[in-house]
Amino acid sequence: MARPDSSPTAVGREALLALLFSSIASTTSVPEMDTIRLGLEWFLNPDHTPLLLAKEHGWLEDAGLNLEVIEPEEHLDAVTAIEEGDMDVAVTEPLHLVEDRAAGRPVVGFTRFLHTNGGVMYRPDAGIERPRDLAGTRLQYPGAPGPGGPAIAGSMVEADGGTYDPDAFTPVDYGFYHTDALVDGEADAATLAFYNFELVEAAHRGLEAEFFALKDWGIPDFCQLVLISTPSRLEERRDAFARLVEVLRRGIDLLHQRPAEARAVYARRTGADLDDEQTDAIFGATLPCFTYDLSMTAQYYEQLEAWMAGRNLIDDRPGKGAYWTNALALPSPGTPSQETAAALR
Repeated sequence: MARPDSSPTAVGREALLALLFSSIASTTSVPEMDTIRLGLEWFLNPDHTPLLLAKEHGWLEDAGLNLEVIEPEEHLDAVTAIEEGDMDVAVTEPLHLVEDRAAGRPVVGFTRFLHTNGGVMYRPDAGIERPRDLAGTRLQYPGAPGPGGPAIAGSMVEADGGTYDPDAFTPVDYGFYHTDALVDGEADAATLAFYNFELVEAAHRGLEAEFFALKDWGIPDFCQLVLISTPSRLEERRDAFARLVEVLRRGIDLLHQRPAEARAVYARRTGADLDDEQTDAIFGATLPCFTYDLSMTAQYYEQLEAWMAGRNLIDDRPGKGAYWTNALALPSPGTPSQETAAALR
């Protein structure tokens, strides 16, 4: 979900990781520490605030975890990286999880931690007033001229009672820089845009952009971040992964309960200038997107598969049981969390 331009900091990637995990070197030699290599979906940004809080409060160390974060230089193939032993866990979106499993790849998701409002952002001066007006527009989307952008925009057109020709869209490829494409006048609409980032960014750059949300126009909302691994790695590292999920849960609780503290920790550990209005607004808009419920339902994935198959994005429908488990996302009834148990001792 994160954008390559969404890291509001001037320091480099290596410095960011050093700030985030500054005590890693002192813990890696401790035998009882379990190392988990976590691949981000892109580079460090507000989406990863719970991990920053966990590091700040020593919860990772308390849980016996040495977390190594991997920031990809470009979009990586997380499943291959896990299979080859380069990482243990990765952050991705439900759409890519289904896509990979439908292609026969060994992948399983086990925790959902962020859910934002995603959809198509557009310029009102492009003659777009409702979703059916997207037909035939200049459409910005990563991977253009591939099928993803027209599948999203076309679904909205049809949900609004219109018709469209996929080939009538003019594909625009600004990578993930959706706002730039609209501000530069190179595109009329852009997808997939996130309300907590692109809409906030556009407003601060003087573009009064409008927005059609996926969930309002016939598309299962896949603007969510999930943790994935391979089935074999999940089985081998189940206990360590369960501790990671609990630490993540604690971070989410804290940022909702003490947002000012979360803001301060994020600024200090990333070097982000939260005195900058746009940066601070994006951070503030992201905090409410973290989910208390880390599980996902079979019905959701059934709907997502059906939509993807109907748009020819996948050929096979493997079913949620093939690639998602709530075993770690849902605490066992009657079992206190580590935090609760520690408080009672």
